[in-house]
Amino acid sequence: MTARIASRGSRLALWQAEYVRRQLAERCGLEAEVVVVTTSGDRFQQGGVGDLGLKGVFIKEIEEALLDGRADIAVHSMKDVPTEVDSRFSFPAALCREDPHDCLVSRTGAKLDQLPPGARVGTSSVRRQAQLRHHRPDLEIVPLRGNVDTRLGKLERGEYDAIVVAKAGLDRLGFSDRISEVVSPEVLLPAVGQGALGIETRAGDPKFCKLVAALTDIETRDAVNAERALLAELEGGCQVPVGAWARRQGEGFVIDACVVSPDGSEYIRLSAEATPEEMQDRRTPLELGRALGRRLIEAGADRILRGVGRNL
Repeated sequence: MTARIASRGSRLALWQAEYVRRQLAERCGLEAEVVVVTTSGDRFQQGGVGDLGLKGVFIKEIEEALLDGRADIAVHSMKDVPTEVDSRFSFPAALCREDPHDCLVSRTGAKLDQLPPGARVGTSSVRRQAQLRHHRPDLEIVPLRGNVDTRLGKLERGEYDAIVVAKAGLDRLGFSDRISEVVSPEVLLPAVGQGALGIETRAGDPKFCKLVAALTDIETRDAVNAERALLAELEGGCQVPVGAWARRQGEGFVIDACVVSPDGSEYIRLSAEATPEEMQDRRTPLELGRALGRRLIEAGADRILRGVGRNL
């Protein structure tokens, strides 16, 4: 049996699909081939992702390939997956998470706090834009679209003084030496699911669900579930100014989260922890994420999110 893996055609997406293909062969004894699918997010490169007016702009067409039989499984960056998953699909596996942090790549090697006032900083994410404006309101935050190579090329041509991207993407593509600074989570909390890869299957296909489930990393699953539960409680999509980072801390568990107005002027940040004893119950990460989401709402996050139209 040979499985077909649906993937976007970008260099990073193909790296991720190839990584999963190797994992399936080595750990599950399953041969696979990659099927490239062009998504809405790939076709429309002008403006921000939120301007497309679609949820899951990087997975819609891939899910169509699963439904019509062109593919058996799909590989996604979990930060691109909407909080509401269609009942026709399942995510039976979350692979070991790479570094979830954001990083700065600057033309001169300067770190974030070393950039001069008025420096042009490019990012595609409203989450990053909002947190950057809160931390450095004197910078000019400019929209930036395109794959990793395109973004680095725009920086090199002088269109930006610096760009902010996910560290995991640079690491996977061998660009780690370009990083000027790994930005502290005290300044930039990552996107929900950032750095984690998920495998999607058809819900009515138990054969593939069972096979790929063997690739699940438990700590990654718990962290991503907690972050996605928090985002669902806030009724937010993947393009809202919400940052979250859940992780094991010793035998316990902690999650930090923030909601920021687009101009950075309003900033709400809270944390929650679970003890080692509480972590004996596998439902704890989900419940902790939901509880923290409710606390953020009580602290005023709902008003901020209503102001930005939640899903933009």
